Amino acid sequence: MTQSNTLDFAAFAKRAEAGERLTVTFFGGSLTWGAQATDPLKTSYRALIGKKMQERYPEAHFTFVDAAIGGTGSQLGAFRLQRDVLAHEPDLVFLDFTVNDGASKIPEDDRLSSYESIIRRMVSAGIPVVQMLLAVKVDVEKVTDRPLDALHREIGEAYGLPVGDAVAVMRAAVNSGEVTPEELWDLPYDSTHPGDAGYALYAKAAWGAYSSAVEEKRICQVPEAMVHTDRYMRIDRFPLCTLENLPEGWSRGVPRRDAIAFDFICSRWMDDLAIASSKEGKAPQPLMLSFVGESILLFGEGTQRSGSFEIRIDEGEPQEYPTVCAGGSMRYLQIVAMDLKPDVAHTISILPKLKGDEELRLESVCIAGGQVLVDG
Repeated sequence: MTQSNTLDFAAFAKRAEAGERLTVTFFGGSLTWGAQATDPLKTSYRALIGKKMQERYPEAHFTFVDAAIGGTGSQLGAFRLQRDVLAHEPDLVFLDFTVNDGASKIPEDDRLSSYESIIRRMVSAGIPVVQMLLAVKVDVEKVTDRPLDALHREIGEAYGLPVGDAVAVMRAAVNSGEVTPEELWDLPYDSTHPGDAGYALYAKAAWGAYSSAVEEKRICQVPEAMVHTDRYMRIDRFPLCTLENLPEGWSRGVPRRDAIAFDFICSRWMDDLAIASSKEGKAPQPLMLSFVGESILLFGEGTQRSGSFEIRIDEGEPQEYPTVCAGGSMRYLQIVAMDLKPDVAHTISILPKLKGDEELRLESVCIAGGQVLVDG
């Protein structure tokens, strides 16, 4: 099929009706994974959409891909897109990063750039995308200010995306007396992740957006100019284990296969790690890289044995960050800097600050607006 046809929601539906093999991917955070659902494989919004797809198109052969990591937003998502989404060659994607990108906060240019880059790269690859706006409990208890929603809608409109507005769907259900916020978020200690009733309304919003797009014969498109900066169209997820010579005290290893939650199992999201540890009481040496770029973040793994590290960009003040996860193992993400001078060579120094048998477990240095140049 031509790209214009693959971007046509009605064409996707026809392929499903014809019994083709189709891949549907769900990309986002813990609300996409289904945290606090009684069974995320059955009662999360993505599971419910999968069930609806199979019921609506019984002749189709679907593969459903879960590409959701809790507590992460579109900045990391831009660096995960190739490995965790595009590599599966999806025919349809449901995208959400509104809550983890700070729906109720003052929007950041960096996050708007990362979010748009994800959409642009998917649509450029011929993938129709359903844009999701998901709610937390406070959004339906009262009318909250969510300035990011309008900006995400503006981006989605530029690319012709349908919007699954779960905020509006849930507010309508609460205002009509159909359900209460306490029934949607049925765990008193968690006002972010809903229970099954809440996920059912997420799915209602998602399916409504998809169905309307099919009926309208909506076709996604790539605008000539981006709505926001193109910073995240030029990215480098640099795996530290690929360095020819790791500093003294560093070695290559693999991520753990246990975690405090399924979406945090790091072996699902990364292949190899650079691991720093003290040997015979000797502290590991700093790892240094040169790069050009505007934003930089680190991606790795935190465990109960993880220690801290100190980062210095150029000649700036060092900043120390802990990586320990007291409850078990999980993904580690640290946004180090945004709005660095572009097209200027920078250096980053990563100095482990470890005690006893502590470790530092890093997968990659991620650069937006440039790339890693050389290892120092």
